[in-house]
Amino acid sequence: MLERLFCFLALCVLCGAAQAVTVLDDARQKIEITRAPQRIVSLLPSLTETVCALGQCQRLVGVDRYSNWPEGIQALPRMGGGIDPNIESIVAQKPDLVLLAGSTRGVERLQSLGITVLRLEPRTHADVQRVLRTVAEAIGVPRSEADRVWREIDAGVQAAVQSLKPQARSLRVYFEVSPTPYGASESSFIGETLLRMGVRNILPAALGPFPQINPEFVVRAQPDVIMAGDSSRASMLQRPGWAQMRAVREDRICVFQPEQADIVVRAGPRMAEGARLMAECLNRTAGGAR
Repeated sequence: MLERLFCFLALCVLCGAAQAVTVLDDARQKIEITRAPQRIVSLLPSLTETVCALGQCQRLVGVDRYSNWPEGIQALPRMGGGIDPNIESIVAQKPDLVLLAGSTRGVERLQSLGITVLRLEPRTHADVQRVLRTVAEAIGVPRSEADRVWREIDAGVQAAVQSLKPQARSLRVYFEVSPTPYGASESSFIGETLLRMGVRNILPAALGPFPQINPEFVVRAQPDVIMAGDSSRASMLQRPGWAQMRAVREDRICVFQPEQADIVVRAGPRMAEGARLMAECLNRTAGGAR
């Protein structure tokens, strides 16, 4: 009897050891995870969506205020945002893993409380693939599943690329991610999608993925098409020189409604759907561009 008990306990130890992994986060820190987390808090919408795309939505016990997809997470407790995470609420959920962006505040406080924190912030297509694999490894999902999800995303982006009309492929585009204004350059995942479409981005990669833009820069560049969220449209017409731009005068502005904007600006599992929305915009506006 004692021998059987000893064997059982030894097997449990071996199983636990087999589940232990060490992953590298975006702060270049090695994060040791001793067993597959069952209570996960996510403080970045793209990471929330990544967990769910890997089929593990049920492990989420809290999310940030901006996470809104898939529908099943709507009832989860809200833990603030990147600049104001609610540490007390996070701790109260007793998470064994917190997923957040590298810029999220309070990381040191959470770590000092013994909570495992994994900082990940996808900005490019390669980042999305890497984050899928890292999250999968961290939560005990086979890498093959992460690779399957990535193949579906990449195939969806390619389908959007192939749907583009020939006359849309030479358009010059300005993509605004927020009305500050911040734009999406060639080095962002949005810029990479536009590049795959053969479209020219007026914001060069040298500016960084999501640079703050001087509105006069856009006026001088005279893009053929402007893409922006609904929150930007009203402020655009107040900017010096913008009302006289051809794209504005000829209404070659694609305004994404809030739900669409969430899809387009998140580097995550819905990137293919975002590519489809951009392709639809370009196809609609291609005829009037000069």
